[in-house]
Amino acid sequence: MNVECPTCRKAVEWTDANPERPFCSHRCKLIDLGAWANEEYRVPAQNVSSEDLDQLDQLEDDTQH
Repeated sequence: MNVECPTCRKAVEWTDANPERPFCSHRCKLIDLGAWANEEYRVPAQNVSSEDLDQLDQLEDDTQH
């Protein structure tokens, strides 16, 4: 099976013979790791209201007692 390298988009064969999978090379793997370390990738989040935070605090208090 072939997949696309997340860094350079080159076709990569997904086999045990490729220890860098899903990347095409160690270089592309390090580029991706550097992007994570520099916080270039973000997980989207929703803003939480203070009312929602109060409800979460109440739930935590209820489950701890």
